[in-house]
Amino acid sequence: SPSFPTMMSAKALLTTLLLSATSAWQAPHPVNHQVSDNARRSLLVNAPIFALSSFATVSNASTDTSNLKFTTSPTGLQYADVKEGPSSTPSPSDGQTVSIDYVMSTTGARYGSKIYSTVDAGAPYRWKLGDGSTIPGLEEAVKGMNPGGIRRVIIPSKLAYQSASSTPISIIQECESGKGLGPIPPVETAVGEFQRFKNIYCNPDRQYQPDLVMDVKLYGKRN
Repeated sequence: SPSFPTMMSAKALLTTLLLSATSAWQAPHPVNHQVSDNARRSLLVNAPIFALSSFATVSNASTDTSNLKFTTSPTGLQYADVKEGPSSTPSPSDGQTVSIDYVMSTTGARYGSKIYSTVDAGAPYRWKLGDGSTIPGLEEAVKGMNPGGIRRVIIPSKLAYQSASSTPISIIQECESGKGLGPIPPVETAVGEFQRFKNIYCNPDRQYQPDLVMDVKLYGKRN
């Protein structure tokens, strides 16, 4: 049988380990959300274009996004064109109805980044530019495109849904019910995707709102 000193040493070691674990539990290391957000953004911006293979009209477009060169606008929007639309078709302007397909991702999710895709749903997103129904970052991105083009955009919170923690309760309630500024995954037909969106962008308990990363294809203008 083990000697008394050996038993005491084992007991002392176990006590030390338990105290260390308790101390770690009582005083966890603070999480730097911004660092996590930046790390996920760096992985996303050069990821393959999620929706490209589903866009039948651009089947010959390059899917290599490893060398994308992003431009930052004065507002803070970042964008890179994967495929430019023909210059013969001018960019849309306020008052015109536009139609896009998009894949929405987030830099703020631990378990996968994709939130929703209109390509998967077979339902393009349409709105009238300047009517106040859509987040400013997406409007700015679309206004700089030519129909037929595909653009990856990184939209900061100030150009997206803003921080729910600093937003009036009425706006939070609109967001939670699937209303408010779009695009928002449809509540009725994309329950899981909407819940994922709501947990990130309609959550008043979240300390910050992560960037949106969107792959956008612009279709022709509609009056």
